[in-house]
Amino acid sequence: MKLTNIYNLPQTFINVLSRSKYTKGKANLSVTELLQPPQLVQLRKKHWDELEEDVADKIWAIFGTAIHSVLELGADHNHLIEERIHATVDGWDISGAVDLQKQEEDGIVISDYKTAGVWAVMNEKIEWEQQLNMYAWLVEKVKRTPVKKVEIVAVIRDWSRRDAKNREDYPEAPIKVLDIPLWSYEDREEFIKQRIQLHSNASLASEIGEEYAPCSPADMWEKPTTYAVKKAGNKRATAVFQSEGEAQDKKAELGSGYEIEVRPGERTRCAEFCQVSSFCKQYRDYLEEEE
Repeated sequence: MKLTNIYNLPQTFINVLSRSKYTKGKANLSVTELLQPPQLVQLRKKHWDELEEDVADKIWAIFGTAIHSVLELGADHNHLIEERIHATVDGWDISGAVDLQKQEEDGIVISDYKTAGVWAVMNEKIEWEQQLNMYAWLVEKVKRTPVKKVEIVAVIRDWSRRDAKNREDYPEAPIKVLDIPLWSYEDREEFIKQRIQLHSNASLASEIGEEYAPCSPADMWEKPTTYAVKKAGNKRATAVFQSEGEAQDKKAELGSGYEIEVRPGERTRCAEFCQVSSFCKQYRDYLEEEE
């Protein structure tokens, strides 16, 4: 992958990214990759030398890396920092780099540090729950020590003091600890096996030249087209519907002076955050249909 710098940012940031020490070791997949859509992972492997990524799109990843220096400087005697753990499942070597393991008398507390927007913190992304539970499985599988708790320590990059004072349920400080539901060991293992099967199928499709299984709406962060009924001239909708027919019925009920605004759906990940969308037949077909 080629690193670009279209906004002419300082060389310091390019150096940090160029000197990254990240490695998943001998693992077939890291926990992060296991959570990604299998089609995305395979296309990235296939087109790696053709991909480009701009340093501006990696700024928050750089600051996320800097958080790990904080972990090292702030470590207590019972803290284990950034340990990469490997385990084999169904013939696949899976690895995960656990930010922080706190060894307590009755078990281990796993903490994962993230730089995140306030929306993600207030809505607790399901990917975080899945990631932390896979880490918990790795720790218990390898160390034979119970994990008693998993948590996210979120550093909120767009935190607002004003909103903290005025908005209900808004984080009180720019750092918030989120308790994450801890699944049973069996449920964690079953989830990992399901993800491995999906990636195994995609890997086989790549080898024999078949099309990959398509990404799901959840994979693509898909937002469906909606129909907003609103008073003419207003920005805020009176009601929003999934079907045009329901919107027409509501407009007729409300009488004159109301209109329907079509809010086109989108595949947010594909449009804004997928490195391989330009190589993806599924996305190309979608764009053609939209046109």
